[in-house]
Amino acid sequence: MESFNIPCQHKDFCGGCTYNGEEYQEVLKAKEQEVIKAFLDKAEIEIPKEEYGNIQGCPPEWRFNYRNKMEYTFGDLTIDGPMELGMHKKGHYMSIITTNQCQLVPEDFNLILEYTLNAAKDSGLKHYHKKTHRGVFRNLIIRRGVRTGEILVDLVTSSEVDCSDEEGHIFNVEGWKDGLLGIKLKDSKNKIVGVMHTINDQIADAVNCDEQRILFGRDYYYEEICGLKFKVSVFSFFQTHVEAVERLYQDAISLLPSLEGKTVYDLFCGTGTISQVVAKKAKEVIGVEIVEDSVEAAKVNAELNGINNCKFVCGDVFKVLDGREEDLPSPDVIIVDPPRVGLGTKTVNKVSGYRVPEILYISCNPKTLAMDVKDFKLQGYDLTYLKPYDNFCWTKHIECVALLKRR
Repeated sequence: MESFNIPCQHKDFCGGCTYNGEEYQEVLKAKEQEVIKAFLDKAEIEIPKEEYGNIQGCPPEWRFNYRNKMEYTFGDLTIDGPMELGMHKKGHYMSIITTNQCQLVPEDFNLILEYTLNAAKDSGLKHYHKKTHRGVFRNLIIRRGVRTGEILVDLVTSSEVDCSDEEGHIFNVEGWKDGLLGIKLKDSKNKIVGVMHTINDQIADAVNCDEQRILFGRDYYYEEICGLKFKVSVFSFFQTHVEAVERLYQDAISLLPSLEGKTVYDLFCGTGTISQVVAKKAKEVIGVEIVEDSVEAAKVNAELNGINNCKFVCGDVFKVLDGREEDLPSPDVIIVDPPRVGLGTKTVNKVSGYRVPEILYISCNPKTLAMDVKDFKLQGYDLTYLKPYDNFCWTKHIECVALLKRR
């Protein structure tokens, strides 16, 4: 399948699929050129052909229904219009469009979304309003273990859900849960293993947890990557496209020389996925991550997999490296996988100061990668390999793997 046979019905409003309906090979060419342009513009580097791997696309069976997590928002498309549940309208902060036919998520996500929206409408209660800070329904989170078929569902509301409104309307949370568990899922492999209700009264337009109530089952699911098992909670960070990221990790690690007997720093390690894959070969791995929940999940997962040569430290990467150098063994190899903002000059300089022979950089933003590569070059590191990956088909996002070697 080279393109969407039927263009997504949400494409005119939802900004998720930038390349909806286009030929896949043309999409890959456009993304590849975007990476090349980023390095010309931001790093002033024209990448030699022998150092640039052509973009790695996804096989047809990976291009659809691949997202393992969605965070939907309640709202309306027009002022005082019918309640919607889905994504923000392209270019509009306040407007929400119901995305119940999305082609990037499993079909069962669309079923759960539609059921929950109808239950919220039937209650007669209102969605939470970003300006008045009144109302009940805020978000719906759905997560799935691709390899296990385990699904988590979390309904996020304000505490007003516990009270009836002026007209006596009330939302039956238990009734919603029971109906949810009664849905006949389309994929026979899938099963709902946890249903939660999160209370969020914070003003910020983000999913925060003041209180979490487990209505059914558990608040985590299991996933498997690279032969390892991972326990993922509803709020933990985890890679979105499991098959694609497994391939990327294997390719990235193969760029490094033998890891036998070496100490590896995995900076911005998240829940420790790549740390534990590397730990199979390395002497020791030190993972650093600022999100406390992710660090705790990394520790649990390492124990789950019987890995005892990983140590996880919670904190800002620069501050951890700057303040705990005496407590940490010196690295032989450094892996960085930062958020979209990249490393920044200060952290690049700190990482470069360890003078390791190789730095493996996994990036979700070619522009900030290029800027960091420029800074690394000033510190004595040259880009010796770069390869982009289309891990998020039909969207604007591009992953890259880069190898930097010390002169």
